[in-house]
Amino acid sequence: MNRRRTNKNDDTSAQRRPTLKTLAFMTGLGVTTVSRALKDAPEIGAETRRRVQLVAKQIGYRPNRAGVRLRTGKTNVISLVLNTEHELMSFVSDIIYGVTEVIADTPYHLIVTPYSRLQDPLDPVRYLVETGSADGVIISRTQPNDPRARYLLEHGIPFATHGRTDMGLVHPYHDFDNYAFATEAVRHLAGMGRRRLALVAPPVGLTYHRHTVNGFADALSEVGALEVPFSTVSIDHSIEQIRMRTAQLMRRDIRPDGIVSSAAAATLAIVAGIEDAGLKLGRDVDVVSKQSSELLHLFRHELLVVNEDFRLAGSELARSVLGWIGGAAPGSLQSLSEPKGVVSYGG
Repeated sequence: MNRRRTNKNDDTSAQRRPTLKTLAFMTGLGVTTVSRALKDAPEIGAETRRRVQLVAKQIGYRPNRAGVRLRTGKTNVISLVLNTEHELMSFVSDIIYGVTEVIADTPYHLIVTPYSRLQDPLDPVRYLVETGSADGVIISRTQPNDPRARYLLEHGIPFATHGRTDMGLVHPYHDFDNYAFATEAVRHLAGMGRRRLALVAPPVGLTYHRHTVNGFADALSEVGALEVPFSTVSIDHSIEQIRMRTAQLMRRDIRPDGIVSSAAAATLAIVAGIEDAGLKLGRDVDVVSKQSSELLHLFRHELLVVNEDFRLAGSELARSVLGWIGGAAPGSLQSLSEPKGVVSYGG
């Protein structure tokens, strides 16, 4: 009996859901005209399209996804594939905000496809393709020779990468210029009189590791500063690991007087390690860190920061995927954000 009631309620709810017939009745137009107006068909007048789309928005009309897929073969889904174990601070929320801001006025909606470090990163992408779950895919933590990008290209699935590859294959991407970030950070620290510099870099397997390390090394050579090697950690290590190894580094006779950090979460641990070693930020050592939200100065105002806009990244990645779906050439859907200098909150 309970099961029958549930099904009856579900049926009633489905019947109350606005349909094309509902829109046709409310606008005084035919069902075919309404359907074409929702698709921005050029044969339908602009005023009619605006009127139909406004009414659809007001009554909460949503196309039946199963029906759309049967008619067109499309899902109207963009999938954002994320390793949420490594995406800390505001990365996840900001990049999702950026994507949804772009697709809000389109038929598309976003699903997040998570995976863990225990999985092969190709697994969630393979699942999306084999099940036909999405029309377009966004991937992050991009590798120089990324099997996910190659797989998606081979299967003809529109996608964009957060970060560049080095495979000789053309595809959409949005990236932050990490070479320029590291260069600016080193120059700024050298301008403050810091001569012994250490880098907490991205993990070795990712493309932006090479960009960051190369920018750091080239700038050291340019300004005549020395590197204090700190390869025992990357920004993927745990907060406690980074804190402990920073403290060990700062207790050495030859220790850095400047540190470049590639992530805000790692910077919190770096500062804790500096203080564990009995040293003072801004006096004994200065730190330049990337951040995606303006929060680090609330933690320690002595920190120097370079801002990376993940909302912009999400927006650019969404535009790239939609552009490819819409027929644009993949090579025309690539963008690179430049750092806007080192910001000091210390006065």
